[in-house]
Amino acid sequence: MPTGFGRLWTAQSVSSLGDGVSHAALPLLALTLTRDPMALAVVTAAGTLPWLLFGVLGGALVDRWDRRRTMWGMDAARAVLLATTAAAAALDVLSIPLLAAVGFLLGLGGLFFDTAATAYLPDLLGRDPALLERANSRLRGAQTAMSGFAGPPAGSALLAIGRAVPLLADAVSFMLSALLVRSLPALPRPVPEIRESLLRQARAGASYVFRDRVLLGLALRPAVGNIAFLAVETVLALFAHDRLGIDTFGFGLFLTAEATGGLLGAGIASSLGRRLGTGSALSCTAAVEGLAILGLAAAPNPYVAGLALAVCGAGMGATMVLGPSLRQTIVPAHLMGRVASTSRMLAMCAAPIGAFLGGWLATTYDIRTPLYAAAVLLLAMTAVTASMTSNRRVEAALRAAAAAVDPIGAPAHSASKDPAREGAADLL
Repeated sequence: MPTGFGRLWTAQSVSSLGDGVSHAALPLLALTLTRDPMALAVVTAAGTLPWLLFGVLGGALVDRWDRRRTMWGMDAARAVLLATTAAAAALDVLSIPLLAAVGFLLGLGGLFFDTAATAYLPDLLGRDPALLERANSRLRGAQTAMSGFAGPPAGSALLAIGRAVPLLADAVSFMLSALLVRSLPALPRPVPEIRESLLRQARAGASYVFRDRVLLGLALRPAVGNIAFLAVETVLALFAHDRLGIDTFGFGLFLTAEATGGLLGAGIASSLGRRLGTGSALSCTAAVEGLAILGLAAAPNPYVAGLALAVCGAGMGATMVLGPSLRQTIVPAHLMGRVASTSRMLAMCAAPIGAFLGGWLATTYDIRTPLYAAAVLLLAMTAVTASMTSNRRVEAALRAAAAAVDPIGAPAHSASKDPAREGAADLL
């Protein structure tokens, strides 16, 4: 692995630790302000709205901007935002609208950072499929360990010290990540020589995804999955407290079950892909997620619930290695930012639907109802997308990508041609 990957890995690990702290602390902070499930849904959904409003345009901008500079700039901005929010918590002026606004701005920074990082990684690794799978496994494993295993208990413990403490800890993590990312090597930007309008470039990236069945299948899985997972996440703190009898500190430990499974899933993803084929492996992990959520909904005690959450995490961990690695391998460099942001936008735009669905189902019926609905959605999605990302289609896409020539910094398609149509035709 290149030396630069070690710094990128460290930066994302540090930032993920801070994210894990906030992941446990923010729902608990919101619970100190309200017990209304719909109000909690607003806070949860706010962080996903930037993808709905700016997702495709954000990808087009990332394909124009220096990706390394975009990453460290977004981390620095989020550090300042969280430090300001920590001050508000210390002054006891937090409110649900303020938490929603903070979530929105953090989501906006995440949009640009995540898109830039996704586009930067294949360039750093020379677009080598084996290196990409290995790198994504390590990144996903570190993210899961830090944001899901170490961060949540730390967040619960820090919240017991003071409401501002976990927010300040996340701010420090973002600043450290910004400094590490700034030290990464600068790479050429793979942009076309002939500049098109931002809207035209954004449309080309979206068209590329929708015209290719493999990329569309990869995008639909997290889109439907986010409806399901956000429906669960919106009520998870309330479900754990009211149904399972888990206290504030125990909730942080409860979240580590998912992280433990996620580490296992990320670790076995490559082996699973080799044994079953990438397409079949993705269908298998999606089915595992649905069955695990069903088990969580029916769990009679915290131990069974924790086991179900761990199994779900294993499925998610493997999926988040196999899917992005495949996408980074088959998409041309000059379209990577736009394709990544379009795929992520579909997933993130679905999240508010899941958040409000979870709040509405819990308010109208029962706190378990969102979990049962999520399980049904995940299993239905598995059946629908299985043929779109079959082994046969995946192998054809990999052969087409291996035969294509897309050197970094070389002129892309001319303005008279439609890069989305041409690239998608190759992959189809």
